[in-house]
Amino acid sequence: MKIDLFITCLNDALFPRTGEATVRLLERLGHEVRFNPAQTCCGQMHLNTGYRSEAIEIMRHFIDVFESSEVVVAPSGSCVAMIRDLYPRAAEWAGDHELQERAVALGKKVFELTEFLVNHLGIEDVGAYYPHRVTYHPTCHAARVLRVGDAPLKLLRKVRGLTLVELPLADQCCGFGGTFSIKNPETSTAMLSDKIQNILSTRSEACTAGDNSCLMHIGGGLSRLQSGTRPVHLAEILASTEDEVFA
Repeated sequence: MKIDLFITCLNDALFPRTGEATVRLLERLGHEVRFNPAQTCCGQMHLNTGYRSEAIEIMRHFIDVFESSEVVVAPSGSCVAMIRDLYPRAAEWAGDHELQERAVALGKKVFELTEFLVNHLGIEDVGAYYPHRVTYHPTCHAARVLRVGDAPLKLLRKVRGLTLVELPLADQCCGFGGTFSIKNPETSTAMLSDKIQNILSTRSEACTAGDNSCLMHIGGGLSRLQSGTRPVHLAEILASTEDEVFA
């Protein structure tokens, strides 16, 4: 299968290892992965902070870049939720019915990495090896908007050497929420504190998730406490093998 990678602007700028891991993983599974350098931000930050006209133009460009793709995969539930859920609604708000139709059509071909592997390809064991104690944080957009369910957990349970520890109150938000953490820092920090306490209670070596935005927030809290627990994107765990531990 020919898969177009949507890397997301956050990963491109701050977490390139996640994109590399996603490519390694999909190619190991026998797929051709392509990267279109014309891609940009999906426009989520702009739309969420009220810059609707700017977001529409970013959306239009994104659709132009990817609408001819067979399938688009991204290591980010947040950005995929933007495309599948908010693109059609934003186009409707703008009164652009043609753009809305194009957005709906594209959304059917855009997948978050774990839902693509488990629900679209029917794969749970990707041949990964990661000999560490790990807990999993389900990110809000993946869980509540995309409803990926236990797809990430199914993948983690098949990783050889990995000890998966259940995270208490896992469904509680970490407090990041994009610009929410900037506009409401006190509330965000309080939510993060609860999340960090629950992560540390698992005595895990790593906390994993499908979104580096949440992991950046969580990782900051873990680092400030010098906890020794590190944030690791799920793609990096799944890309690791016994011959070469990627993460």
